[in-house]
Amino acid sequence: MRTTDRYPSRIVCLTEETTETLYLLEEDWRIVGISGFTVRPPRARREKPKVSAFISAKVDRIRDLRPDLVLGFSDLQADIAAQLVRLGLNVCVFNQRDVSSILQMIRVLGGMIGCEAKADALATRLEQGVDEVRAAAARFERRPRVYFEEWDEPLISGIRWVSELIGIAGGDDCFADNAQHALGKDRIIADPLEVVRRAPDIILGSWCGKKFRPELVAARPGWEGVPAVAQRQLHEIKSSIILQPGPAALTDGVRAIHDVLAKWQQLRG
Repeated sequence: MRTTDRYPSRIVCLTEETTETLYLLEEDWRIVGISGFTVRPPRARREKPKVSAFISAKVDRIRDLRPDLVLGFSDLQADIAAQLVRLGLNVCVFNQRDVSSILQMIRVLGGMIGCEAKADALATRLEQGVDEVRAAAARFERRPRVYFEEWDEPLISGIRWVSELIGIAGGDDCFADNAQHALGKDRIIADPLEVVRRAPDIILGSWCGKKFRPELVAARPGWEGVPAVAQRQLHEIKSSIILQPGPAALTDGVRAIHDVLAKWQQLRG
């Protein structure tokens, strides 16, 4: 029996993290459709048909691609998944929300396509990279308080894997208590002055779909006394490297956070 008969060989990825994982595994030949939000790796946008956004998809287009596996992420894609299941397609929706489950997703995906060894090796490399960041952060004299803003209207903070990566990078997430909530609507900060009360030393912004505007954050009423604002410690972390729970967050994402925190340490010295 051919390998392509034993394992999925026509895969649609509804989100970026599984696309990037398959490219890193050198199994991108299996991908026949991707999300329109995919930017990693850049070549994916040139090579693969775009068949979905995040909460919407071209269901008929996906069916016509004859995939033997469709990969999605989270409850937000549950309706898309249900439509595809009713069309008789095989659908797997992952729900990875922290570092360990991101690594597990990579290993499970590898098993689904018959590449267990390669997937385990990739996950191990990513885990080692995260451990290197953690070790570097352990040398910090003080852990800064960090406010990560994933949306501005309304304010949303505390996404679980980002909160964990802030800790690994050497900081303390001001809204780590929000990390227990999977849905964005449950992480809304109703009173913007609550950020002021938690007094972050550093503000990181990653407004998915639009550019972070630190000057607008600094101009919010009552925020002039926030240490991060007073010391001009407002930085953008590109959404493409932190808001997808996949390889990007465990590599470029956590290192970008660590770099900001390390420079803050140097300024204090």
